[in-house]
Amino acid sequence: MTTPILICDDSSFARKQMARALPAQWDVEVSFAANGAEGLEAIRQGKGHILFLDLNMPVMDGYQVLQEIRRLDLPAVVIVVSGDIQPEARSRVIRLGALDLIKKPVDAPRILEVLQSYGIGLDKGDQEASVQDHGMAIDLRDGYREIANVAMGRAADLLAQLLGVFVNMPIPNINLIAQGELHMALTHVADHVTVSAVCQGFIGDGIAGEALLIFNESSFSAIAGLMRYEGKADNYVQLELLMDISNILIGACLKGLGEQLGVSFNQGHPIVLGRHISLEKLLKEGVHTWQRTLAVEIGYSIENMNINCDLLILFTEDSITRLNEHLHYLLEE
Repeated sequence: MTTPILICDDSSFARKQMARALPAQWDVEVSFAANGAEGLEAIRQGKGHILFLDLNMPVMDGYQVLQEIRRLDLPAVVIVVSGDIQPEARSRVIRLGALDLIKKPVDAPRILEVLQSYGIGLDKGDQEASVQDHGMAIDLRDGYREIANVAMGRAADLLAQLLGVFVNMPIPNINLIAQGELHMALTHVADHVTVSAVCQGFIGDGIAGEALLIFNESSFSAIAGLMRYEGKADNYVQLELLMDISNILIGACLKGLGEQLGVSFNQGHPIVLGRHISLEKLLKEGVHTWQRTLAVEIGYSIENMNINCDLLILFTEDSITRLNEHLHYLLEE
């Protein structure tokens, strides 16, 4: 008997990876949804007896989908597939009715292991799985967004462990920008706030760039409290906190990107670009002199706390061709 399978993810890159990871010769009909609202409609149409669900999506995220499935008592067995590997994320989706949470990027052995562990029958068909080719066209920006999503999940998990909090996972922004347009890439930083910033260069396998962490200074006192610093968060404490957070977020993100691309990045020494300055002044002084930059922006925030920072991974123009080669390889695996 053919089983209707639904893959709900805003990334066409991730949908393709998930479809390829399904057990070979499993008698299924695979459909796709690009956000939670589309996913719910597909379930109502009988296309999602088993749902592989992403968490970070526009329109309606995975948590909201799980809430609606429970509220409406929809017939769907849900397995979450996410770049968010925080233990709290897994606990939340299980409480909302998901069977399990599988971390991205997915692979066939892990999918098979999870299905078998929950006794989900793998009826064999005579042909390959039937896939309705909705949303399978993939552009490079979507691919970069997905690998950035996985990398930021690794960094968020480390930050959550350090501070004992839940880190909100944004949807990464990907932009190819010209010199002088860096401000356009920073959608999470308010113009009126003062910031501190750390920059760290990286290079590996013909790919180079700079990672820039921009820290909202209103966050310092809250983080100092979480890390049990006694007394006032003076300049010395703020600098120490800035370096600690930058080491975690920059290091984990670059490692996560490198693992997916098959590249080992060497990192330079972190440099403090500015303290207690406006965003306008920081950007005016300039971070680089490249004519074009591939910019990956991740805006981290802590749930229920006034803690915000913006991580920008900037790749040199000369690196873009090599990056595209690695990404094409991932698509063709």
